[in-house]
Amino acid sequence: MSFLDRLNTYRAQEEKLRWEGTFREYLDIVKEQPSVAKTAHARIYDMIAAEGIETDADGRRHYRFFEREMYGLSDTMERLVEEYFHAAARRLDVRKRILLLMGPVSGGKSTIVTMLKRGMERYSRTDEGAVYAIKGCPMHEEPLHLIPLELREEFEKEYGIRIEGSLCPSCQMRLDQEYGGNIWGMPVERVVFSEDKRIGIGTFSPSDPKSQDIADLTGSIDFSTITEYGSESDPRAYRFDGELNKANRGLMEFQEMLKSDEKFLWHLLSLTQEGNFKAGRFALISADEMIVAHTNEAEYRSFIANKKNEALQSRMIVMPVPYNLRVDDEVKIYDKLIHQGDLNDVHIAPHALRTAAIFSILTRLKESKKQGVDLLKKLFLYNGQTVEGMKDADLKELQNEYADEGMSGLDPRYIINRISTALIRRDTQCINALDVLRAIKDGLSQHASISAEDKERLLNFVALARKEYDETAKNEVQKAFVYSFEESAKTLLDNYLDNVEAYCNWQKIKDPLTGEEMDPDERLMRSIEEQIGISENAKRAFREEILIRISTYARRGRRFDYHSHERLREAIEKKLFADLKDVVKITTSSKTPDEQQLKKMNEVTARLIDNHGYCPSCANELLRYTGSLLNR
Repeated sequence: MSFLDRLNTYRAQEEKLRWEGTFREYLDIVKEQPSVAKTAHARIYDMIAAEGIETDADGRRHYRFFEREMYGLSDTMERLVEEYFHAAARRLDVRKRILLLMGPVSGGKSTIVTMLKRGMERYSRTDEGAVYAIKGCPMHEEPLHLIPLELREEFEKEYGIRIEGSLCPSCQMRLDQEYGGNIWGMPVERVVFSEDKRIGIGTFSPSDPKSQDIADLTGSIDFSTITEYGSESDPRAYRFDGELNKANRGLMEFQEMLKSDEKFLWHLLSLTQEGNFKAGRFALISADEMIVAHTNEAEYRSFIANKKNEALQSRMIVMPVPYNLRVDDEVKIYDKLIHQGDLNDVHIAPHALRTAAIFSILTRLKESKKQGVDLLKKLFLYNGQTVEGMKDADLKELQNEYADEGMSGLDPRYIINRISTALIRRDTQCINALDVLRAIKDGLSQHASISAEDKERLLNFVALARKEYDETAKNEVQKAFVYSFEESAKTLLDNYLDNVEAYCNWQKIKDPLTGEEMDPDERLMRSIEEQIGISENAKRAFREEILIRISTYARRGRRFDYHSHERLREAIEKKLFADLKDVVKITTSSKTPDEQQLKKMNEVTARLIDNHGYCPSCANELLRYTGSLLNR
């Protein structure tokens, strides 16, 4: 489909969204689809659930709505949805609270709110998320407010829908004066939420308290019409254009709420608790909307320290939004931010972003009191990697050790700024992990808020990230040197398993060439097991564990292979690498390689490019760097 065809299709879809009818016709829609009359909180929860909910093996829920753009915060998103949105959708008292997202800068608070806004816009275009309002109402009011209070209980029994709120002053005057109180005459239309058009989505941003007017929230008197209508209490002389007015039926974002003047905050008390607010010389105006605000931890601590704020504080649900603590997800964040730019001509070498992610996660972790657990082990555990001697129970213990872990450290903006600095160097077409670490290190001196003590600690993290990259670089090159690596690994694995089976069953093993029966090859088994630190005393337990895993796979009809046991896979790789170390060292460090060495180098370079994502420049750089490492 060409773009012009797609544009015509879009216009046709927009036309389909237009609907206008009478209040009676709207009641028919409500009877057939009661969900059109749901509350704002229920609409937001249904929007999130409509994208899909997955439950993992540990029983934790993952919401696809957030996981499209939010990385490493699945636990936070689960708490947010279950403790606030789901409960509020069921009309529990939680919906009478302001949702306050509290966390460090660049932690994802604004992204969460933006996703909710964009999601509401998309959802209101679907049949399930359709929203109807009294036509001409400046607050896009729920048409069911036309039903008199005396008849609402009867309506709820027949339709199963509870009506909350009353007509806004504008609609009440139109009903009385234009339609003589006849509710059947009031027109109803379908509306589509739009932040740009100020329908169902509002955004309030504080400015100078001396110049900002409360009218930004609640609307204002139109003084040019006072002489025409004769009174400030005439709805026709009032602009219902405040953010609270326009966000009715949907969501209002209160940016940097705790920086606002108190007079703005007190207007939220009545709205959150009673579902109405005071504006002009009118009775309380009903509004059904979710208020979401965000702030950092320092401002929040200052806010709760002020006793005058206790009433407002009790009407808040505070949801901590920490930094991501998973390396793999941090890489996704950087990758997303980089691809928003226009630097496709600069290649980023494999492991460059991962090395930066390791550094940034290290700055956010707290030292564990658990014996034998350093920051790198903790980082690997949090990333879902297997760590020698650590179990799932240890991971949960570490995660519960500090309630505020992830609420401090370097933010993604700083890291992406330094990566950007490395990317825009005029003399490069490719950057690698060392370029990124160098840029990060240089930036620490320019960071005004970093003390000398913090700088020393951060430089230690740079060294740790560099050390981890060194190991990765050596392994990558060594793996590339192994011709038909998978086949070599499979052969070694099969040989090991044959010997392990014979050892555990107290049997002999038959030589494939001579047919002679021999004792299991203890030297071979230990040469592999020692690669991952299996002690002499622990070797039998490890071997029996392997046999149990093979048996489990066989019962389930699955084939045990090279990738079926993480620690055994690591041991096989390290054994192959150890056998090749001297070959790699000689080949990569030779300044004048002979014909055979040159051929091998070209083969390895081609493999790095074809199988591992390197370009010719960073592949050659990796080989030179690895040669220097192996010669140290």
